[in-house]
Formats: sequence, structure tokens, C-alpha cells
Amino acid sequence: MFLKGLKEFATRGSVVDMGIGIIIGAAFGKIVSSFVSDIVMPPIGLLLGRVDFSNLYVNLSGGNYHSLADAQEAGAATINYGVFIEAVLHFVIIAFAAYLLILQMNRLKRLPKEAGRQKTCPFCFSDISLRAMRCPNCTSHLGKEEENRPQPGYRVNIR
Repeated sequence: MFLKGLKEFATRGSVVDMGIGIIIGAAFGKIVSSFVSDIVMPPIGLLLGRVDFSNLYVNLSGGNYHSLADAQEAGAATINYGVFIEAVLHFVIIAFAAYLLILQMNRLKRLPKEAGRQKTCPFCFSDISLRAMRCPNCTSHLGKEEENRPQPGYRVNIR
């Protein structure tokens, strides 16, 4: 019983879509990480005087180490602000890509031009196409609206 319910839940479209999104997101994260570490940061480091951002750190232990890897290997307490700068750049790039993706999705979701060309049925008050001759909801004839419009004060009492 439990396995059947789990199988139904896992095979729903939204769960499968979410899983695919997570896989693609992880792959995209690796691409962005490589882009930042291998393409963006080296020129920035060169412009700032041959700075390697992955080796920027503050040593809290008081020892003198040549690189961050040496300090970590010795077990020194460090604040790795260069790694933090790279992580911030990763986040900014991923957030910008997600923003562009959402913009494109919103453009695709906009209503087509014909959706703006609608009128309201005078009988059931539902939205219908301007070209409709009959209301698809209440099947009223929509030839001339003045003739078909219900008269004010006209009531039908059903007992």
C-alpha cells in the first residue's frame, strides 16, 4: 500500500519535472563554477596585480604559510575571503541566468493577441470571442444584443 502511494507520487509530472530541474541545475552550477574560477577570476586577478583569489585568506593562528592549502594542511584557522568572493560571483551569475530564464518564461505565458478581443455574454456574463454568434456556455443567440438583452425588472419565479 505504502509503495503504491510512493510510486504514484514519484511518477507525477511535477515531481519528475522537479527532479529533472535539480539535475540540470546541478550541472549548470558546475558550469558556472568553472566559468567563474577558470575564465572570470584569472583576468580580474591579473588586473589587480596577479592576485589568485582562491589563495586570499586571513590566518588566525599566527603562523606564516605560503598558500591557503598549506595553512589548511597545517590545521591553521583561516578566514577564506577569496573563496567567498568567488562564491558571491557564482551566486550573481546564477541569479542573473535565473532572472533571464524567468523573463523568457513570462514572455511565453503572455496571452495571445486574440485573447484581448473578447466580449461578455449579456445572459450568463461569461467571456466569449468577439466573433461568436452563440454563447458556448448558455447557448444564447448573440445576433443583435439589443433584441436579446434581458429586460430590467423581468423576473421568472420558479416554484
